[in-house]
Amino acid sequence: MNKALIDTDVFSELGKGVDPKVIGNGKTYRRSHGRYTISTITVMEIVRGLQRTQSARRLQTFLASIATEEILSFDEPAAELAGRIAGELERSGQPIGVADPMIAAIALHHGLELVTGNTAHFQRIQMLGHPLTLVNWRESKEPGERRRGHAVWPLASEILNGATWNHVD
Repeated sequence: MNKALIDTDVFSELGKGVDPKVIGNGKTYRRSHGRYTISTITVMEIVRGLQRTQSARRLQTFLASIATEEILSFDEPAAELAGRIAGELERSGQPIGVADPMIAAIALHHGLELVTGNTAHFQRIQMLGHPLTLVNWRESKEPGERRRGHAVWPLASEILNGATWNHVD
């Protein structure tokens, strides 16, 4: 399994621990790489969702659980690339919002695959000619044992007596 940037939708599913395919792929990824790789954009999106629902306890759990993860910043080269991608998509009448071009740009800037279940948005970026590699853990073959309802983040099951955080859109 190649190193990849994990998009917000998949990282949120890992925190919920519901989809057995996502959980299994997450466990395989963690065994291979030792930790997940996410972006500061994903952190912002999940914090925004938890803040909006006034879930202080789940927010604390989430923030504690990402302390050991690799979090890639949205730096100047990624910002320029994201602006170019967003502008091209808007010009072609296919905008996908603000966050997705930013996440794609971070993945491209670092030469990483992007793990997402939201392939429709990111395929628009590919169609512009950007060499973005997409991986959908929801559709992948099951690598190893899967358990429904078991969060794969190391701290999620330990913090707050086994409670997991839930990202709500």
